[in-house]
Amino acid sequence: MRKVLIAAFVLLATQSLMAQNTLREAYKDKFLIGTAVNIRQPHSDNKKLKDLIKNQFSAVVPENCMKIEEIHPKQNLYDFSDADELIKFAKKNKQVVTGHALVWHSQVPYWFFKDDMSNQVTREELINRMRSHIYTVVRHFKGKIKGWDVVNEAFNDDGTLRQSQFYKIIGPDFIKLAFQFAHEADPNVELYYNDYSMDNPKKRDGVIKLIRELKAAGLRIDAVGMQSHVGYDTPLDEYEKSIKSFAAEGVKVMVTELDLTAIPSPQGFSGAAVDAHFDYQKAMNPYVDGLPEEAAKKQSDFMCKLFDIYLRNQKVIDRVTFWGVTDGDSWKNGWPIPFRTDYPLAFDRNCEPKMFVPELIKMANDPKYDQYK
Repeated sequence: MRKVLIAAFVLLATQSLMAQNTLREAYKDKFLIGTAVNIRQPHSDNKKLKDLIKNQFSAVVPENCMKIEEIHPKQNLYDFSDADELIKFAKKNKQVVTGHALVWHSQVPYWFFKDDMSNQVTREELINRMRSHIYTVVRHFKGKIKGWDVVNEAFNDDGTLRQSQFYKIIGPDFIKLAFQFAHEADPNVELYYNDYSMDNPKKRDGVIKLIRELKAAGLRIDAVGMQSHVGYDTPLDEYEKSIKSFAAEGVKVMVTELDLTAIPSPQGFSGAAVDAHFDYQKAMNPYVDGLPEEAAKKQSDFMCKLFDIYLRNQKVIDRVTFWGVTDGDSWKNGWPIPFRTDYPLAFDRNCEPKMFVPELIKMANDPKYDQYK
């Protein structure tokens, strides 16, 4: 009997030790650690990949399957099959799900802005379509999702509103209407605004103005999502200032699409516009055979600087989500220059942790950050 008890104790101790060596466990009292999941992964036969998602992450967000073109491809057709599988996958793993995204200028099917004669729809009709889409999608996932990226990437870097089809046809009120409709569809779900280049002072000011306008209109906004497609030239002082500035407006902050590219970016280029494109050049693809140790160390040092910011601001940060599971999944391999090999995420192509992962775990357990709880 004694041997059985000792064996059980050793097993529990081993399991506890293993758990402490995951991002999910290390950050459980700080903030959610998330990953973007694609439609292939819930169906994958790769046990190592599935275990990685389950053990390392406490939250997931769909990479594409809840965007308008995927979930609402035709006016009278909704396809929830892939999104429902992701929800089932996350529930099995006891993970928090964020919906992404209800209104975005990209990945919208052609029919959404056109009538039966292929003419642009009226303002009234687009509002009706947006309302119907938001009501249907939000209600379908009611009680299964913590929050929604209600509007995604509505601002230019100078703080003005993007001249999207939503803006051109409806006007700037499309944002307020989207938040209104989402709240009407599910009064209990959290509502977020999400965008890139949030370290840009002018964009930051534009988003702060939006937060104030939404609140003045009596509308709910729970958090701002800072996408965080960062590079080594990202000004971390301005980045942290944005976290503090958004929090000062009475909302939480979420790091929603974190990746750190390890290869060169085109000169003068920044942001994360999905339609950005540059021609392939061999010099811009230097690590086709693997990331050299020096480059991996540089990436590790920068990622630790980011997490130092997150840990010092943990009171206002609700979630940090990597945009992808492994380097092989990342959109950065084909953007903004196609056919490249990048290494922007926390786990490599073999599902092994990068150099900085144990460092991030160590930081989470460092008593010096206890004062920021």
